[in-house]
Amino acid sequence: MIKSILVPAAGTDADATVYATAAAVARLFGAHIDALHVRLDPVEVGVAMTTEGAGGTLLEGIIDSLTRDADAAEAKARAAFAEFRSGDGVGLADAPAGDGKPSCGFHVEIGQEPRWMSVYGLTADLAVATRGAPGVEAVARSTLEALLLETGRPLLIPGAATPTADFANRVAIAWKPTPQAARAVAAAMPFLLRAEEVSVLTVDEEDGRRDDAERLVCHLAWHGLKAVVRRLASGSADGPEALLAAAGKSGLLVMGGYGHTRLREWVFGGFTQSVLDHAELPVLMAH
Repeated sequence: MIKSILVPAAGTDADATVYATAAAVARLFGAHIDALHVRLDPVEVGVAMTTEGAGGTLLEGIIDSLTRDADAAEAKARAAFAEFRSGDGVGLADAPAGDGKPSCGFHVEIGQEPRWMSVYGLTADLAVATRGAPGVEAVARSTLEALLLETGRPLLIPGAATPTADFANRVAIAWKPTPQAARAVAAAMPFLLRAEEVSVLTVDEEDGRRDDAERLVCHLAWHGLKAVVRRLASGSADGPEALLAAAGKSGLLVMGGYGHTRLREWVFGGFTQSVLDHAELPVLMAH
């Protein structure tokens, strides 16, 4: 069951869709939305920016400038949260009351956003975070990777449009026999149990194996779910494009999060990156 939802409160234009998606989920499950804004530490960043031997006056000026920037960013984040509360957030209590009704709250930490998100994500049932907005893609993508890799929790990435109340009525599962896909299905079970339609999308392997998806359908049947398999021909089209086309009018896509290492850092792999770039619907991932 989903009862706590972590949301990065960045104070960007992308916040509105993130909050709306989190609110849609909170209302489904009576969950609490924890909006977390992370301020950069002006002293830490200022010291890192200055060269050895730089004068104290220069460092002080940099810290003052960074402090003003941090104040402005926090003000924008608070304003975005207040706007959410007056719109999509109407009816959400300020704190969990134990009555099963959705709620939300806002608080601030100081430091690096990816690190704090990974800390708070450990004790959340779900994180909802943007795939990136103009000018902040690098920061947003680093936060996504921290939430996906370092929390052991599922990550819901909003689609291009604000989700409707019944967005999870039709769920598509991008299935391949991997631990990541299996964990994504397990994480999506609260949504699957509420869905009216579940489709398992799988690419037919060249060796002719066709039983992996059927085993998943059998597993879901034990949970009272009736799922159908939709097979995509291997090599018939670009993989992500074919997957998204097959997902069609589904309201939610469930898939494993895949990537590769580079200089000891994990980055989204080509397939995952392409889905994030082009998916119109929300994507629930687990790694």
